[in-house]
Amino acid sequence: MTYKSGPHFLQIPGPSHVPGRILRAIGQPTIDHRGPEFQTLANEVLAKVKPIFQTECPVVILPSSGTGAWEAALVNTMNVGDKVLMFETGQFSSLWAELATRLGLQPEVIPGDWRHGVDAAAIEARLLEDKGHEIKAVCVVHNETSTGVTSQIQKVRKAIDAANHPALFMVDSISGLGSAEYKHDEWGVDVTVSGSQKGLMLPPGLGFNAVGPKALKASENARINRSYWDWKSQIGMNKDGWFPYTPATNLLYGLNEACDMMMEEGLDNVFSRHERFAEATRRAVRTWGLEVLCQSADEYSPVLTAVVMPDGHNADTYRATVLDKFDMSLGSGLGKVAGKVFRIGHLGYFNDLMLMGTLSGVEMGFAVAGVPHKKGGAQAAMEYLTGNA
Repeated sequence: MTYKSGPHFLQIPGPSHVPGRILRAIGQPTIDHRGPEFQTLANEVLAKVKPIFQTECPVVILPSSGTGAWEAALVNTMNVGDKVLMFETGQFSSLWAELATRLGLQPEVIPGDWRHGVDAAAIEARLLEDKGHEIKAVCVVHNETSTGVTSQIQKVRKAIDAANHPALFMVDSISGLGSAEYKHDEWGVDVTVSGSQKGLMLPPGLGFNAVGPKALKASENARINRSYWDWKSQIGMNKDGWFPYTPATNLLYGLNEACDMMMEEGLDNVFSRHERFAEATRRAVRTWGLEVLCQSADEYSPVLTAVVMPDGHNADTYRATVLDKFDMSLGSGLGKVAGKVFRIGHLGYFNDLMLMGTLSGVEMGFAVAGVPHKKGGAQAAMEYLTGNA
């Protein structure tokens, strides 16, 4: 590969940029995970991660990707043959349903158009039909990374309550946590699933389950075979600062630092920063004369923006041009929107100048790749940022 001067622009919606503070923390010498120094680290990080989820409940930290955390949420609460109600918001909601099927569950997926979030009214209507309470869980994605749509989790909770249904409420906030407002306790979520490589600014390698009391109770009667993913052994040992197996020690150093960084900035400031970048990006897209995939203004993602390509132009061909000419990676379209959209990540360790470099690269890429557009998108974003500094 030909040498290219300067940093690579990693503008996919995760894994995201890893800041120097976190890299230096991860780069510390590995310590004895059965010694007192590790016990101190574990107690610190287990306490610090709770405010990120906005919970007082246990947060299980798994050495896995978000997919492992999906599996952990289901195997700790469900039995083979159980029905779970899901809503199709995009590729990742579909993959979670596929995983549920492989575990022997029976996912029932309410179809969606990949341009809107979860339809809480449809959830409520289906639960009202379930007179025998055969549905054991409602599983939805908070921030759908494949589409740039953020569902309103509070409305789903209200729908479950309005139906007076006992189903567990599970939420995937793998790409939302740390970038979009999220309140595990206040919103009445039973299990929140997340991962380290998005808003938390770490490399891939940690998965999370925030576990509410109703889910813990359900785990006592869950009979899907599990060992590595078992909450009971993990939560039991975590109380004293230990893990039941070798943990990802150096990633825990990084997580400890990430939590400190987010609290230093303040969660409200973190969320408003992401909202500001998202609005600037959408203004650029509209100025280019292109379309944002998400069609509902109250569901725009603060994490990423999915951009619809003009007819006759392939998003992956365009992305390849941007990578070749400007050394910038943009997110690909996935599943039903493959080749039709590209995704701009604006999450995690990110500031105004990084966004302007990103949007300038997108606009230059349009010109080089011959994609029809109107000039001035980057300028429109810059004007918004300077006017709302």
